[in-house]
Amino acid sequence: MQCMEEKRRHILAIINPVSGTGNKDKIPRLIDTMVDYARNNVSIIATEYPGHANEIAAQAVDDGIDVVVAIGGDGTVNEVGSALCGTQTALAIVPCGSGNGLARHLRIPMNASRALQVLNDGVVGRFDYCTVNGKPFFCTCGMGFDATVSYKFSNEGTRGFITYIKTALTEYLKYKPQDYLIDIDGKKMHEKAFVIACCNAAQYGNNAYIAPRATMQDGLVDVTVMHPFNMVQTPLIGARLFLRQLSHDHHVSIYRGQRVTIERSHDDIMHIDGDPVMMPARVVVENISHGIPILVPPSLPDDV
Repeated sequence: MQCMEEKRRHILAIINPVSGTGNKDKIPRLIDTMVDYARNNVSIIATEYPGHANEIAAQAVDDGIDVVVAIGGDGTVNEVGSALCGTQTALAIVPCGSGNGLARHLRIPMNASRALQVLNDGVVGRFDYCTVNGKPFFCTCGMGFDATVSYKFSNEGTRGFITYIKTALTEYLKYKPQDYLIDIDGKKMHEKAFVIACCNAAQYGNNAYIAPRATMQDGLVDVTVMHPFNMVQTPLIGARLFLRQLSHDHHVSIYRGQRVTIERSHDDIMHIDGDPVMMPARVVVENISHGIPILVPPSLPDDV
């Protein structure tokens, strides 16, 4: 990673006013307070509809903007980051969503003021991202139970961790594991799975570590397969998910590879960075090594 050059940088902050559970009205004032305007020139735009953040970020690349800040949740980060892949324009994050998986993985503070400080003293590194049938993702994509919960959660009237847990408990009682054919770099296997998560980063969000040893600098996709389990085993698996010990559970297998093909019996919902999307029965997940520049705290460990 390299320190940002000491020159006046052009920064565009994109605010998603409807992401997460908090009000974003104070963010512009925080930007004025926290950002060093001697070194940075900052513009602010609020999104107006789904997909708008991606359009704004793509235009920012064309305009030669140095840094685009995604102010929202993982969905907003995905929209912005997708436009910055393969460019020299760096992604920055001020986490304001429900899970904030990418920000947590990259050790970006959850406090907005401290996250904005990264604009002043952060460093730019090039990190991996992944694609599923060509669609970029930065944390995880997945199918099975977590995708079903993502779909149901997206239709709830309220957001937040408590709502997510309630949705998950309701769906758990109804969900049936599915059969999958998985090909990882040419190695084929049949699996009956409760969840299959393809991971670039280590967690879903809220410190739920679905791929505890995943890094964004190894050129690999971590594939977590959660096999069927019963209600009695659920609390232990849940605890291991949050204690970063899921790989220790015998109901879980974790594989790694550069290219992963997964086939199921029919088209169905997947989640891509937490957002539900209808996808074909056959999907291909690939790692794009060091494909996106991201502004991160200067103390970030090398193995993140």
